[in-house]
Amino acid sequence: MATSTDVRRDLARLADPRRAEASSRFLQIVPGGYGEGDTAIGVPVPDQRRVAGRYWRDLSLAETADLLTGGVHEERLTSLFILVRKFARADETERGRIVDIVLANTCHIDNWDLVDSSAPYILGPWLIDKDRSVLDRLAGSSLVWDRRIAVMATFAFIRAGDFDWTFRLADRLLRDPHDLVHKAVGWMLREVGNRDRAAEEEFLASRYRAMPRVMLRYAIEKFDPRRRGEYLSGAA
Repeated sequence: MATSTDVRRDLARLADPRRAEASSRFLQIVPGGYGEGDTAIGVPVPDQRRVAGRYWRDLSLAETADLLTGGVHEERLTSLFILVRKFARADETERGRIVDIVLANTCHIDNWDLVDSSAPYILGPWLIDKDRSVLDRLAGSSLVWDRRIAVMATFAFIRAGDFDWTFRLADRLLRDPHDLVHKAVGWMLREVGNRDRAAEEEFLASRYRAMPRVMLRYAIEKFDPRRRGEYLSGAA
């Protein structure tokens, strides 16, 4: 049976110090950055996905959870790739266990790539036909990553044509202090607009002037230049 040690060993063999330095800058794993305290070893994401592909069947949930609590960024991302694969092929009982692991370890899902690689593919799909109040709890967290998880989980609802929770959380987080939440909210509003422009513009109509600039820019990125200009000038 495979263990988290096996995965860590394979990732260590793929490590590249020069790439680690670049990754650390990109993910702000630097003093004063939002990823401060983390460690990157420089394994490219495609390689991490290949490692996940080798191990997802044989690595138990307990061993995958152990990998998720590791101090190396690539170990945590690889563990989430494994959980996503397991979730997609699991029965309802095992899916529930995977969601429990994710919710018990949000403190380790602590950068935007970790959130974006997991929340829309695990928590969001799980909540499609269930009570979604956990998203309100996450949106009220002091951890920026919990708040981003809440928003990004709604991507699964958007794909199903359900925009209510995206709008609900966008309203709640309209004045969030962190730009990584602003970007996530704007991105999800853009995804709504990709499917129903009228619904997005109805939401924006009474809110766009109060939105943080980066949130608005993300939300209207796919609009034609004239319409974008109207929003950015406050004349929409």
